[in-house]
Amino acid sequence: MPTYHIHINGIVQGVGFRPMVYKLATQMQLTGKVKNGSDGVHIFFNASENAARSFFKQIRETAPAQARIISSQLLRTTDAVFSGFSIVVEKDAPLEKRVLISPDRALCPSCRSELHDPNDRRYRYPFITCTSCGPRYSIIHRLPFERPNSSMQDFSMCKSCSDEYNTLSDRRFFSQTNSCADCGMELRLLSETSACLSNDTESVLANIKDFLQAGKIIAVKGIGGYLLLCDAGNPGAIQVLRSRKHRPTKPFAILYPDIEQVSRDFEVSEQEKAYLLSEEAPIVLLAPGKEAFARLALRNIRPGLRRTGIMLPYSPLLDIIARDYGNPLIATSANISGSPILYKDEDAVAYLFGIADYIVSYNREIVTPQDDSVLQVTSRSNQPILLRRSRGYAPSFLQYTPGKKACVLSMGAFLKSTFTLSVNGNVFVSQFLGSGESYESQQMYKDVLNHWLELYQAKPDIILADRHPNYFSRHYGAELAQKYDINLHLIQHHEAHFAAVLAENELLQTKEPVLGVIWDGTGLGTDGYIWGGEFFRYENKEIRRCYHFGYFPVIAGDKLAQEPRLAALCAAGPDQPVPTTLQEKFTVAEWNNYRSLITGAHLYTSSAGRIFDAVASLLGLCDKQSYEGEAALYLQTLAEEYVHENGFTMDNSYILLREPLIAQLSTASLIQGIMSDVKKGAPKPYIAAKFHYSLVCLIDKVAESMHVEKICFSGGVFQNALLTDWIQIKYKDSYQLFFHKSLSPNDENISFGQLVYYENGISSAGRRETLSDKRETLPDKRETSSDKRETLPEKMSQL
Repeated sequence: MPTYHIHINGIVQGVGFRPMVYKLATQMQLTGKVKNGSDGVHIFFNASENAARSFFKQIRETAPAQARIISSQLLRTTDAVFSGFSIVVEKDAPLEKRVLISPDRALCPSCRSELHDPNDRRYRYPFITCTSCGPRYSIIHRLPFERPNSSMQDFSMCKSCSDEYNTLSDRRFFSQTNSCADCGMELRLLSETSACLSNDTESVLANIKDFLQAGKIIAVKGIGGYLLLCDAGNPGAIQVLRSRKHRPTKPFAILYPDIEQVSRDFEVSEQEKAYLLSEEAPIVLLAPGKEAFARLALRNIRPGLRRTGIMLPYSPLLDIIARDYGNPLIATSANISGSPILYKDEDAVAYLFGIADYIVSYNREIVTPQDDSVLQVTSRSNQPILLRRSRGYAPSFLQYTPGKKACVLSMGAFLKSTFTLSVNGNVFVSQFLGSGESYESQQMYKDVLNHWLELYQAKPDIILADRHPNYFSRHYGAELAQKYDINLHLIQHHEAHFAAVLAENELLQTKEPVLGVIWDGTGLGTDGYIWGGEFFRYENKEIRRCYHFGYFPVIAGDKLAQEPRLAALCAAGPDQPVPTTLQEKFTVAEWNNYRSLITGAHLYTSSAGRIFDAVASLLGLCDKQSYEGEAALYLQTLAEEYVHENGFTMDNSYILLREPLIAQLSTASLIQGIMSDVKKGAPKPYIAAKFHYSLVCLIDKVAESMHVEKICFSGGVFQNALLTDWIQIKYKDSYQLFFHKSLSPNDENISFGQLVYYENGISSAGRRETLSDKRETLPDKRETSSDKRETLPEKMSQL
């Protein structure tokens, strides 16, 4: 009998692919074997040609729902004789590793049913999993995905679990994460003295409920790290949490026990419901209904905002806790302010007792940390906007196939850290890794990146980084370039944004020009200034900067991004009259000092993000931010009040639409128009909405002048659901509009954009190279923290 070889690659490990193949082969009475390899799943079997083709076809058609096949082939191979069909487990794999990794999957309906069935042997077992759900990415040490290569290696299956594992008809057949209360993980409750109060599961769960009812704060170990829980209806407990976390206003997410309660308290569309119930189980931003205000301490949960982050339990432990409590719970990442999520047990004990009253842990290691993913769906155009790509979505990225065989490492940006690795024909975009400003975030970035390089035994051939000389990601990129003796290429921040959204929408090879509207808070431009309000033209693999918001001074370093009052002062224009309401936001000494700094400013910005901040300050919404984007969120919320009452209509714009365009679009005239309306006493919701409308109109004006039909949008400003809706409503019939699909519009997409830019040979037109060449030379690539760098003030660390 001839021997055939089927090779399947993609997300095919940790999803029940081998059990599916085994069952199908048994049904077809085929002999052979199936195994995981470093490049996917391999099947060797005896069959006639017709049977082999039929087997191949059925494998592709009946693949598990969680699988994502990116390549498959059927080949004749060296003849071998098999006596039966078997699943082969190999702990080690060949050097070249090509397989994709499955993300962590939320608790499936079948496991949830068993979890709450008193007659099931896994009743209330907090770590129930199967081939369709549970941790994957967060627990893997080595490839391929096998129990001995993961955190499950410390847990030997009992006879009952082993029988399930080896029984073809069982749904846990060959489940690598299989366990039960007799052989699996142990739950522990720790007190502030680090003493273990209990390791009995039911005792721990009962205590959790009692402590939450008493207004206590509990740190609970999730799949990708620790979460902090408290009663979402208890304002006192929430304020204590805010005080201990030093988080005065940043919104918290709410954990609900089930979708029925969510639907009772919030406005939930079918699309939003589908996201909440999906195997990715992200946090979804929802608008509250009347019941929510009666039941929840919403003003304490998300001060000044309308939408609230809602999540359903994605792990069995969280499911039990939420159901036992019966009411909504605050669920927020357990970290020290400014640092990334804590995921190591020893760090939780060392740092969390200053915030939490108790810690609930278990004895399975988290290898790779992950925050919860966050998204929203715009209310009118139903446009999904991914705000944070992490658990459930990371790390494999199937939407782009690399065009080069080289191993390429892209380092990303600063405040929304990610890296992208192109290796062996696959692309991986890391989960959100915090902000590069803290040592802890930098260390997490290094740890995850080094884990990936070891996982795939990869040695980069080229490293790509942002042009900003003070970004941690660039420093570390230079360090790695020196280590591997390879080149470090620098790519402009906003051009990377544009490349990312072009690639997501398959526009890289388009024959027509494309307008890129790239608006965010900061990114070093090729002229040495801080860009952020950009209009680019993409044509023939070339990006040209055509228009941008008029430059205004950057003063006081990082304070400009932290204090919207300074943005308002700078954006108003040096020779323009300033209202007394703005001057009153400063002391006399501050006012004189800042005005003097503006007069002598040497650094300028076109940042749209800072313009949003300026308008928020002028409307009295926020003068000093306690978290990134706070002022812009308040401004959006205020504008939504107007739109809720009046719809997407506006009488006029702050942008003079009949005036001819010049390269620098006047920021000062925009701000002066707003200050004039404020002085006239126009309603603040009206001014906020008119500002949004003006930006929408400006896009049309630029698109007309550039004679384009396709427009792409990227940058943190396009996390704004109102702005996105208004653009869609106004221009859906006039232009082809393209937004991000699988990545966030914020700086998380920069690392992917850097890869796309380099791989596709994109260049910049009319570049002004005042800081460095497009590519650093060999001596520059080897720079370390002690070597000479491009000369820019240290105050630009976040700008």
